Amino acid sequence: MTAASHPFPVTTSQAVRQALLDRAEIALVDVREEDPFAQQHPLWAANFPLSKLELEAWTRIPRRDTRIVIYGQHDGEDLAPRAASVLRRLGYTDVSLLDGGLEAWIAGGGEVFRDVNVPSKSFGELVEAKRHTPSLSATEVQALIDRKADVVIVDARRFDEYQTMNIPTSTSVPGAELVLRVRELAPDPATQVVVNCAGRTRSIIGTQSLINAGIPNPVAALRNGTIGWTLAGQTLSHGASRRAPAQVGAANLEQARAGARAIADRAGVKRIAHDALASLETPGRTVYRFDVRTPEEYADGHPPGFANAPGGQLVQETDHNAPVRGARIVLADDDDVRANMSASWLAQMGWEVYVVEPVGDALRSERGTPAANRPAAPEVPTITPATLSSWLETGDVAVIDVTASANYVKRHIPGAWFAIRAQLAQALRAIPPARRYVLTCGSSLLARFAAVDLQALTTSEVFVLEGGNAAWFDAGLPAEQGETRLAVPRTDRYRRPYEGTDNAAAAMQAYLDWEFGLIAQLDRDGTHFFEVA
Repeated sequence: MTAASHPFPVTTSQAVRQALLDRAEIALVDVREEDPFAQQHPLWAANFPLSKLELEAWTRIPRRDTRIVIYGQHDGEDLAPRAASVLRRLGYTDVSLLDGGLEAWIAGGGEVFRDVNVPSKSFGELVEAKRHTPSLSATEVQALIDRKADVVIVDARRFDEYQTMNIPTSTSVPGAELVLRVRELAPDPATQVVVNCAGRTRSIIGTQSLINAGIPNPVAALRNGTIGWTLAGQTLSHGASRRAPAQVGAANLEQARAGARAIADRAGVKRIAHDALASLETPGRTVYRFDVRTPEEYADGHPPGFANAPGGQLVQETDHNAPVRGARIVLADDDDVRANMSASWLAQMGWEVYVVEPVGDALRSERGTPAANRPAAPEVPTITPATLSSWLETGDVAVIDVTASANYVKRHIPGAWFAIRAQLAQALRAIPPARRYVLTCGSSLLARFAAVDLQALTTSEVFVLEGGNAAWFDAGLPAEQGETRLAVPRTDRYRRPYEGTDNAAAAMQAYLDWEFGLIAQLDRDGTHFFEVA
């Protein structure tokens, strides 16, 4: 690709790498769907599927003059110019294409990584290697359970993941909650604490968090998480609902605060008063503000301008929450524990991180979940579920569903075709021609953007279903399940080898082998600036 072949400037792979080495702000944006992104991408690439770019850009890249470099090919088409046009329309002023795309990155010796949330996962492996984080095998933990030993097993994943599958007897304590609440679960310092997740990262980070914060108990990670448990031939539980106590005693809270503050200070986390936050908003600097408490606490009241990102998941999914590498990150809580612990890890991952000094309830004045920062949806012709139902009876209409493929498989309008918005041109080759097309999705929001794209590809009438699939099902209209009509492959989501309960053993083992190799990849890449405190 050359500058003469499109209206957008190009940036070389070497220039991107230099920006990362200079620790300058840059967003390296991969606009493919999640599955091809997960097959191979640079360490600091962030996935922004072209299909959802309007819905995500303003939230994830808040500063409109951020330096953005785009790449991504699908089925022989370079998606980057289309994405650059969208970003230009959204007001971004420093947008360029990666010269030669991912192929040039690789040809130039650039390292590529597999899977998702790779910065956090590779960092977790480095933490274990540097700190020799203790772990117990699945068989060792099973033996503790069998003999009713004095052991507490805590699951550091999100609660919904825990409910899907969990280690028998374990309790859900999502990552950032561990230091705050573990003493309530294991008040006896002799009690063995075991931390697990699905694979390795959150087990390692959770275990090391407790050690770093000075918990007196013996602590170990469940080696290889639920994957290791399954590979050992042991049985997982399902549908559990055990949670850590909501209230934390004064003595335990004070110990947690002291431990969290100490490790945050050691990691170089900065402190800032709430009334000084505006001083961080300097020209050319992106500032992400996150309240790291639980979604329920956040909705009950949070500082205005702060998004919710529970601390454990923020550390796990930093590339999603803060895709502008080199940005500033500001964290808040109400206990002076969770923000410090989360910040300590982000600082070790090379981020400039601040923790807001504790504030009173009056400054947590915003309630609920703020509306996403998105452009107005296009004005397009719409029809009601009743009208669509009558059209389906008479025929000569094709319904195209651009929702997530997982939602399509769960249930969809009978006869609807699944398509990915960015691949509508390919989808039309599979869908029989129709006089009318009706686009739908979960709520109709994405369908409205897709309708504009589709109208440019056909002379047929294009409509959007008002209220989307939710309105159709709320009206009591029929549903269909399964992969009944896939106009394009389901590449919108990468199937993690560690999620669900029906993964092949070979895939799970291959995932573990991949994680073990991440440190060597970090060394070859050289742009990470990870420093384990």
